[in-house]
Amino acid sequence: MSEELIRQVAEAEDPASLAEPLRQAFTAEKLRDGSACEQHLGEFVWALESDVEPYLYVDDKPAPPMQRVGETNLWIHHAKLLQGWAHAYYYRVRGDVLGDKRFDKASLGPDSYPQDGVPQGKLSEKMTHASQVYHGYKVSWWVYASPGVDPGTPAPVMNFLDGHRFLQRDMRDRLPVVVENLVRQKKIPPMVCVLVAPTQIEDPVDGPYNPPPSLRSLLYDSVNDDYNKMIFGEIFPKVETMYKLRSDGYSIGSCGQSSGGIGAFNMAWQRPEQCSRVLCRIGTFTSIQWRYGQENENNRFGFVDPPEHLDGGNIYPFLLRKRPKKNLRVWLSDGSHDLENAHGSWPLQNIQMANSLKMEEYDFHLRFGNSQHNTEQGAAELPEAMTWLWRDYDPAKTSQEYVMDPDEKSKPYFRVGIVNR
Repeated sequence: MSEELIRQVAEAEDPASLAEPLRQAFTAEKLRDGSACEQHLGEFVWALESDVEPYLYVDDKPAPPMQRVGETNLWIHHAKLLQGWAHAYYYRVRGDVLGDKRFDKASLGPDSYPQDGVPQGKLSEKMTHASQVYHGYKVSWWVYASPGVDPGTPAPVMNFLDGHRFLQRDMRDRLPVVVENLVRQKKIPPMVCVLVAPTQIEDPVDGPYNPPPSLRSLLYDSVNDDYNKMIFGEIFPKVETMYKLRSDGYSIGSCGQSSGGIGAFNMAWQRPEQCSRVLCRIGTFTSIQWRYGQENENNRFGFVDPPEHLDGGNIYPFLLRKRPKKNLRVWLSDGSHDLENAHGSWPLQNIQMANSLKMEEYDFHLRFGNSQHNTEQGAAELPEAMTWLWRDYDPAKTSQEYVMDPDEKSKPYFRVGIVNR
C-alpha cells in the first residue's frame, strides 16, 4: 500500500485526485490525529484532515507548506528523507501541537525489503517452554534458520528477546527479510535466530506487546544469570534437536529492545564466553528491578528472588567502569525523547553506557537520534547494526579479541545538550 500511495502522490497532476486514495490508505482517525504517514525507501507522504492550514514539523524543523487536496480539508506533504533512521514529526494547528503528540516513523532502506533472487529461510511453528529456572513459568518461542544453514553443521546464533516482535516479514523489524538480504550479500554469516517471548503469546501480530500474566521485567531487568540459565540450559538444547549450534561466544549474539535491550546486554555481561555480540535498543538501564526492602511484586507467581538480587540495571554504567573489561562488541541505540520516569532517564543512562564503554575501550557504537520509546529507530537501522555486529566474522575461528575502532578512539566522550527549552 505505501509504495503505491507514494507513487500516486508523486505522479499526481491534480491534487484533487488524491482524496480517494488517501481515504482508502488511512482511517478517518489517523487522518485526524496526525498519525497518517507512509514511507517507502526513504520517500514519505504525510496526510492530515484539518479545517485550517496545518504546519508540519519534521525532525524538529518546519517542513515546506502542506498542499491542500482540492476543495477538501485534506492536506498532504511529500518528501525524501535519510534512510536507516527514524524521523520524528508533529503538527501545529492554530499555534498548538496537534493532540500534544509527536510521532516517529522508520525510514527503511533496501535491505529491509524483499529482493529478487534472494532465497527465504525457515521459520518454525510456535512452541511453548515451561522453565525450571522460573518454577514452571511458560514462554512462547520460535526458531528461524536463514538460507545457508545446514542442520548438520553448527551455525552461529542470535537470541532475540521479545522474540514475537521479530517474526514478521512485512512489518516491524522485518528480521527474516533483513537476515536473508545480508546473508546473500555475505555481510553476515548464515545463522539461526532463536526468538523467545517473555510470556505465552496468542497473537504475535495484533496482540499486546506483553500480555499478562508476565514476568518480563524479572526475566530481562534483573542483574543476575537466571535468564541465561533458561536460554542456554533449557531453550538451546531444544533448538539443537532441529539445528546444530555453535557454542563459542564468538559465534553467539543477543538482541533486544527496552527491557529486552538490557536483557540482551546482561546475557553477554554475565557470560561473555557464551555470548559476545550485543544489539541493545532503547535499553532500560534504569532501576526497574532495583529493590531496597519492599515486598517483591512477583510473589503472586509463588516465588521470591533471593534477597541478594537487589541490583537494578541502573548500575551497569558504573559496573563497566569499575569491573575488569570483558570481551564484548556492543551496538547501542536510543533517542533524545526516550522515557523519563520514576525508574530513571533512558537517554541519559544510554549515553552513560556509551561513555563507560568508551572509557574502557570496548568495541562499541552508539546510534543516538531524536526518537521516543519505540522500535522505529531500531527497525530502520537493523541492517546496518547487524552488519556492524557481525563484521569480519570468520567461521574458522572460535574467538577474537574485540578492539575499539581507531576512529571511535580518537573521538571525545559524548556530551549532553538540552533540546527542548
